[in-house]
Amino acid sequence: MGLKIILTGATGFVGEGVLLECLNNNNVDKILVIGRKGTGLTDSKIQELVVPNFFSLHGFEEQLKGYDAVFYCAGISSVGMQEAEYTKITVDTPLAFAHKLLEVNPDMVFCHVSGLGTDASEKGKVMWARVKGRAENELAKLPFKKVYNFRPGFMKPTAGQQNVKTFYRIMGAMSGLMKLLFPKISGTVAQVGQAMINSVTKGYDKQVLEVADIKNLAAQ
Repeated sequence: MGLKIILTGATGFVGEGVLLECLNNNNVDKILVIGRKGTGLTDSKIQELVVPNFFSLHGFEEQLKGYDAVFYCAGISSVGMQEAEYTKITVDTPLAFAHKLLEVNPDMVFCHVSGLGTDASEKGKVMWARVKGRAENELAKLPFKKVYNFRPGFMKPTAGQQNVKTFYRIMGAMSGLMKLLFPKISGTVAQVGQAMINSVTKGYDKQVLEVADIKNLAAQ
C-alpha cells in the first residue's frame, strides 16, 4: 500500500507545488486536501475536506483517520501584520490542527513548512522569524512518530502551478542565475515535495531541514 497524505495550503504557492509532486509520485496513493476552499482539481488520488478553519475540526475525526503523514503547507506573509495576528495564524493554527490529528493519528509523520532564516531562539528582532521559531519549537514537542520542520529558501515553481505570485514568477525565470549565485538558499518547490515524501518513507536525521538538507533528502 502506498502513502496516505493529509495536505494543507494546497491553494498557496508551496502547498500547490507539494500537491503536484504527490500526484506525480507513485509512492503516494491518497491525498486528503484540507482547507477553507476547494482546489478545483480532479484526480483519483485526491479527496477534499472543506472546513471553516483549523480550530473547528470536531466532527471530522473519521475523515482524518488512517493517514501516514501530514504536509502542513498553509501559511501567510507577515507583511502588514501585527505579531499577535501573525502568531494566531502561524503558531496557534497549526498547533490546533496538530493536536486534533494526534487524537486520531498519533503514529504519523508531521511535516511543517517554516522558512529560511527562522529564529529558533524566539528572541531575535525580526518578528516573523521569532514567530516561526516558536511554531517549530512547539510542534517539535508533540508526540508524533516524527516531526520535521522544512526551511526552504528561494524556490522555482513547478510546471503547471497556478498559484504563483509575481515575486515567485520572477524567481522562477531567474532560477538558473539564482542557483549559480545563491546555491545555498535556492531550490525548487518540487524538491520540497519530494523531500517531504522521502521523510516519511526513509526518515532523516534532523528535525530542522535547511535548504541543503531538503535537497539532500529529495535526492535520496
